[in-house]
Amino acid sequence: MQRADDFATRRKHLAELSEAELEKRFWELSDKIMQPLVDLAAKHTSPSIERSVLLRMGFASVEAGAIVKRIHELGLLGKGAGQVVVTMAKLHQCSVNEAGEKILTAAGGEQVVEHFRGGVR
Repeated sequence: MQRADDFATRRKHLAELSEAELEKRFWELSDKIMQPLVDLAAKHTSPSIERSVLLRMGFASVEAGAIVKRIHELGLLGKGAGQVVVTMAKLHQCSVNEAGEKILTAAGGEQVVEHFRGGVR
């Protein structure tokens, strides 16, 4: 089956645009197409992404997995595992490794949840 050539018909609304105007329109449409993906990436994360962040902060793979699992259980994964760990380190004035260990305890988990819910300042 051969496709009918309707290029001339489909381009009528673009025929009067200059090269610069066409380029501008292209980028506007590209931005419009990509915006849902940008929004999704800005508002959502995944355990694998957060484990990767913790690995780059110096945690071992097993530790990072456990901390991310705990942060997810606490309902704080959307805050970012790195931010949760750094916040705990600031609250206790300790290293990020020690903060990660504290998050894994029941008391540490409750404390960091309370902080992010506005109870501790």
